Amino acid sequence: MAATSRQNRELVQKSKEKLKYTKDPVEKLRLRCLARGASGIKGLGRTFKIMDDDESRALEFKEFEKGVREYGLTMEKDELQELFTILDKDGSGSIDFDEFLKALRPPMSNARKELITQAFHKLDKTGDGTITVEDLQGVYNVKKHPKYLNGEWTEEQCLRQFLDSFDTPNEKDGKVTNEEFVNYYSGVSASIDSDAYFDLMMRNAWKL
Repeated sequence: MAATSRQNRELVQKSKEKLKYTKDPVEKLRLRCLARGASGIKGLGRTFKIMDDDESRALEFKEFEKGVREYGLTMEKDELQELFTILDKDGSGSIDFDEFLKALRPPMSNARKELITQAFHKLDKTGDGTITVEDLQGVYNVKKHPKYLNGEWTEEQCLRQFLDSFDTPNEKDGKVTNEEFVNYYSGVSASIDSDAYFDLMMRNAWKL
């Protein structure tokens, strides 16, 4: 269950509005990502992952700056430097990729985190840490999909399109990792104020 277009519109609007008043550098980057919709943070994470050639999961300032620019976010160099200094807690000159993404995710209650974890484990039928089209078969029902109903798409095409909503535009690989799933749903979570509604949405979507 991806964010509805209405939720996405509201999230984009809300984030752009908040950006006008925010002074905190981490919050600024978070809002710039969320101003791209629920997939914004996940998209930035994917950009950095592609850049991490040595798979060290650590980013130096130049890599960090390049990643933010490549994702198309406009930030002044001194703004980026301030942000990097905040994130480089031990002053080592590099930031931990996972810690960075955790800091960037909008704050979520433990109850919401638990629901996201439950949903991921239910979808990851093979237990290999990624969700694929094969995992979705039998879990996500395409029978009511308009393109399935009119015979335009097969079940696999519907499932692939569903998976693409979690994937990053231009970088679709047909797989969604736990990290990407959490990054995506942290964006969805930011578009929903009510814990009760988020709970209901997740339980209904994934039959939890």
